[in-house]
Amino acid sequence: QVQLVESGGGLVQTGGSLRLSCAASGRIYSLNAMGWYRQAPGNQRELVATFTSGGTTNYADSVKGRFTISRDNAKKTVYLQMNSLKPEDTAVYYCNKDQDRVRYWGQGTQVTVSS
Repeated sequence: QVQLVESGGGLVQTGGSLRLSCAASGRIYSLNAMGWYRQAPGNQRELVATFTSGGTTNYADSVKGRFTISRDNAKKTVYLQMNSLKPEDTAVYYCNKDQDRVRYWGQGTQVTVSS
């Protein structure tokens, strides 16, 4: 089993920044195939940024140049640095990990960007 705990969400003004953290625990092999999704009210959950199974990074077009995913292997933690935030970034952000053909999710953290 893998457990994921997100933190770092909150309320920020347009143009501001936030850093999300996702701490993994349990039987986790690596921080590959791990990243961030988000879901706004009435919308489907969408990929934001992730480390692929090969360890490269992948970003949604809407966040390229503004968001950066990073990780600390020793802490088993993945981060999402979000800069130049826009109201359309408002959503619940979920940490995700794929392992052994199981998709794990965290509980989510709310990010609200005011205009």
